[in-house]
Amino acid sequence: MSGHSKWAGIKHKKAVVDARKGQTFTKVASEITVAAREGGGDPAGNFRLRLAIQKAREVNMPADNIERAIKRGTGELQGAAIEEIRYEGYGPGGVAILVDALTDNRNRTVAGLRNLFTRSGGSLGETNSVAWMFNRTGLITVDPKGQDPELLALEAIELGADDVQVEGDLVEVYVAPERLEELRQALLDAGRVVERAEVTMQATNPVEVEAKHAAAVVRLLEALEEHDDVREVHCNAILPDDVLAEV
Repeated sequence: MSGHSKWAGIKHKKAVVDARKGQTFTKVASEITVAAREGGGDPAGNFRLRLAIQKAREVNMPADNIERAIKRGTGELQGAAIEEIRYEGYGPGGVAILVDALTDNRNRTVAGLRNLFTRSGGSLGETNSVAWMFNRTGLITVDPKGQDPELLALEAIELGADDVQVEGDLVEVYVAPERLEELRQALLDAGRVVERAEVTMQATNPVEVEAKHAAAVVRLLEALEEHDDVREVHCNAILPDDVLAEV
């Protein structure tokens, strides 16, 4: 999982930087709108909405924008109908990729994604062509703040984590999605600094990417992340450290 985890951490850092440039507010707003539409506009009773609002705050989205996005989801404000769609495909070297999109134009989105896959030497696949290689899981990223990350990992296990990975200066804590909020709160109560909490897709069988394909895989993942309609990208690739260092 280390390669997948490292990419997940890098894409999060990139997303925060991009958002501070004003490049991802639309994506976050769409996520809030869909969450409010599905579970209501009260964050206290809608866990997905709480996570979306948390993400919006991480990228410094103004409170007025958040409120408008919620009202579009509950129908208090008019707006384009947004669909949530998952696309599946193969990248260079046969790596498996899941793309979660939020779109108001399905034809535009699938055409754009197919073009990105094709240009990279990959291809879009049919439903469940690669999804079976991933499990839905909760992921909490914790900053040890100078303390021993191994001790923090043990503490997370004692608090109920299913698995823990130490990645550089951060600790990634995995837990069943329905227990994500409970464990996040337990870590906060223990005085830990939670950088991020989200429900994600974890590869069950990560694959080492050959050096000749690595740069092309990274370029495709970056292009997918930057697509206006893409909310999240998941990949089962373990990428060489030197390629990730260039990112």
